[in-house]
Amino acid sequence: MGDGVAIKIFIDQGHNPTGPNTGAEGYGVREQDVTYNVGVYLGEMLTAHGGFEVRLSRNSPEEVLGTSNATSLSARVSAANSWPADYFISIHCNANVNPNINGTECYVYKAYTQAYDMAQQILINIVERVGTKDNGVRVNPSLYVLRRTKMPAVLVELAYLTNYDDMELLVDEQYAFAEGIYNGILAYLSME
Repeated sequence: MGDGVAIKIFIDQGHNPTGPNTGAEGYGVREQDVTYNVGVYLGEMLTAHGGFEVRLSRNSPEEVLGTSNATSLSARVSAANSWPADYFISIHCNANVNPNINGTECYVYKAYTQAYDMAQQILINIVERVGTKDNGVRVNPSLYVLRRTKMPAVLVELAYLTNYDDMELLVDEQYAFAEGIYNGILAYLSME
């Protein structure tokens, strides 16, 4: 990087541990616990790289943001906007009533944007690193954290808690999921 200007990445570990806006659950594994750990690992990798400044939405496993679903989401977005972050990465786990549905997908506000390109790199690298199924980059302008952020934002659905094989990866391969996101960010920024 040379010029000493760090790229500011806001990592949002989806959902709260308790109270409002708790996450999905599958086979006794809770989304909010997985996303917390993956976000911490990702933050450590980016910090160790040296070219990044990192902030997390949840700085301890017990931290609860907001008093409702809406205020929990707005707390995450306003922390990123007021910093201001250069990029916003929201980490989630998926769930479906059909236990056969599996894989990784990324959501962005709009196609053919910086966020879309970054999401593609993140997805490719998670699939390569963890071996999940590639479900593609999807556009969803209705998602609050994508709609209200003032910087390129990617919502990553790591895998499905409700699929047994995916759930095992979400428990055992949290560091690898973080590495996939990290490798994708570096590839997008051409910063290997």
